[in-house]
Amino acid sequence: MKLGFIGLGRMGQGMARNLSKSGVDLLLFDINPAVIANFRQDGVKSANSVAELARRCDVVFTSLPGPAEVREVALGHDGVVANFEAGKTLFDLSTNSLSLVREIEIKCRQRGAFMLDAPVSGGPAGAASGDLVVWAGGDRATYEKHVDVLKLFAKVPRYVGSIGAGTVTKLAHNMLGYMLLLAQAEVFSLAKKAGVDALDLWEAFRFGVVGKQSPLDMLVNQFLPGKYDTPAFALKLAHKDVSLATSLARELGVPMRLANMTMEEMTEALGRGFGDWDSRAYLQLQLERAGVKIAIEPARLQAALERTAKPRT
Repeated sequence: MKLGFIGLGRMGQGMARNLSKSGVDLLLFDINPAVIANFRQDGVKSANSVAELARRCDVVFTSLPGPAEVREVALGHDGVVANFEAGKTLFDLSTNSLSLVREIEIKCRQRGAFMLDAPVSGGPAGAASGDLVVWAGGDRATYEKHVDVLKLFAKVPRYVGSIGAGTVTKLAHNMLGYMLLLAQAEVFSLAKKAGVDALDLWEAFRFGVVGKQSPLDMLVNQFLPGKYDTPAFALKLAHKDVSLATSLARELGVPMRLANMTMEEMTEALGRGFGDWDSRAYLQLQLERAGVKIAIEPARLQAALERTAKPRT
């Protein structure tokens, strides 16, 4: 099996290096000749164009800055898909758009080829060390056929569903991370304005509920099962706490956009009669507005917890 890798930026270089170290038959392409020269010094071969690489390789990986570059490389006149034969496979490791992913997959399928969206997470350091997660969406059998290749540059390859599921997972993951950072900036700004040292606050938080567990752990007992009527902590009490915090912010003149939005959601949930339910009951309002329902079966949830359990240190 001959592998091709297109895009040797900060992420792509690390992944390509790990593939080359594994001894696979590898062919590279990048628009930066200096990067290609560095790989050639180590004996790694390169193609003169995307078209040549696509013709010569059975499996092609692309790691590119964004949708515009992916479209050009995948769907251009001399791109990957135009030079693919039946049975070949494209893994797009980029952070891409859902609509473009689906468009490329259809074009591949029309040629009897396969395409999986497989964005990665772990940053340049993870790409260099191989400590990456790959979220792959697409044909399950094709994923299983190539999962050992993915393991050559990613510690945790995961199949997450049909075509586009990898992209949705990556976009949702990154959006959540930045939203959490903004929420933390709000509460730290409040505490600082109230006279608490930022590092003292950070250390204190490490011993509280928020610091002892991942925010994802807070979803396990109520949100994911969709069961809020047996409270671990009542919504009416949580509403009181957030009310006090937002009142303090107003006294100090600290703008708290996310906190105020949270307060509004909790207040609406109280008006709906959820006060004696679990404090997370207000999360139902967002699901209602989106027109979705989340209610994971206990056995499936338990299996997921076991699969993702981290070893004790």
